[in-house]
Amino acid sequence: MTRWRRAATALPLANALLLAACSPMNPYFDPAKPHHTPQGFRNNYTAAVDKPLGDLLRWRWEAMRQGLPRPAQVPTATVAPDLRFLGSNAAAGRAMRPAITWIGHATMLVQASGLNVLTDPVFSERASPVQFAGPRRAQPPGVALADLPPIDVVVISHNHYDHLDRDSVLALNRRAGGATLFLVPLGLKPWMAALGVTHVQELDWWQQYSHRGVEFHFTPVQHWSARSLNDRLQTLWGGWAVFGPDFHWYFSGDTGYSQDFNDTRRHFAARQPGGFDLALLAVGAYEPRWFMKDQHINPAEAVQIHKDLGARRSVGVHWGTFNLTDEPLDQPPRDLAAARQAQGVPDADFFLLKIGETRQLPPREPGR
Repeated sequence: MTRWRRAATALPLANALLLAACSPMNPYFDPAKPHHTPQGFRNNYTAAVDKPLGDLLRWRWEAMRQGLPRPAQVPTATVAPDLRFLGSNAAAGRAMRPAITWIGHATMLVQASGLNVLTDPVFSERASPVQFAGPRRAQPPGVALADLPPIDVVVISHNHYDHLDRDSVLALNRRAGGATLFLVPLGLKPWMAALGVTHVQELDWWQQYSHRGVEFHFTPVQHWSARSLNDRLQTLWGGWAVFGPDFHWYFSGDTGYSQDFNDTRRHFAARQPGGFDLALLAVGAYEPRWFMKDQHINPAEAVQIHKDLGARRSVGVHWGTFNLTDEPLDQPPRDLAAARQAQGVPDADFFLLKIGETRQLPPREPGR
């Protein structure tokens, strides 16, 4: 082989090696799992939903030109939290009454089956890597972090800044002396360990972890992950299906509409033919649709997911707190009302809470 031919043959190999060296490798990669890739993770039913820089710039330019988002005409309603009930319910142990308290955005306190569980806790002033810039809260947290009952479990859906807040994680871990269990998507345990948070379990889709008699299952949704420009899709994202003796509930995190919700219902059909007692579903951050559709559901799609899951009741989250997209903060309640009417879902079956409000819910009937 001539020197020229050897060089020509070696060039593609060198390029491949260079690309491999530049591409981060997925230490969790399992070729038997379709949502795994050598570089990270992907969705079940569509290609990557994170948009290229050109689309992002186009969206931001159009929003700026049109003056979007417009200010809310009606501020998100708030109430003083019922701290006495939260404390007494937490102290009741297995006699705890199922109850939810909306703290804001995707953060909900769920009290059920003897556990106090927080979803995607964000108590900081901004949903941002820094606290001097980025989306700012329109309303303070419905319950101050210091006023929470002891938190047994925190579930994290994915690593975007409005769902995974460093300061909140550190404060919760410090407040509990490391006793709070953090359940996180695959790939996030090293991030937690770097903060000194060690009571952590990370899960892949369809894996489950039991804590004090309650099962936490990590389920597929359609979204993506990143905290910087060079870590896209390197950690997993998903929803949580939680099964206690007296209450079954579901938390969507962020998601676009997909077949994953019908899959989730079928996956758990044998154990709960009556469906979830409650689903926490995102209803905000959905405009413009050309940019958001694959990654964020709108209220009409949330109502469809309520039906796909077979949930007895659903509550809307991920709205009214941070201005993240083009719709005003008070638009989701109007769009949800229209979607309920269009799809024949009673108001009581898919409701909203005021920030700080607690809603008690009936326990699961035996045998259902």
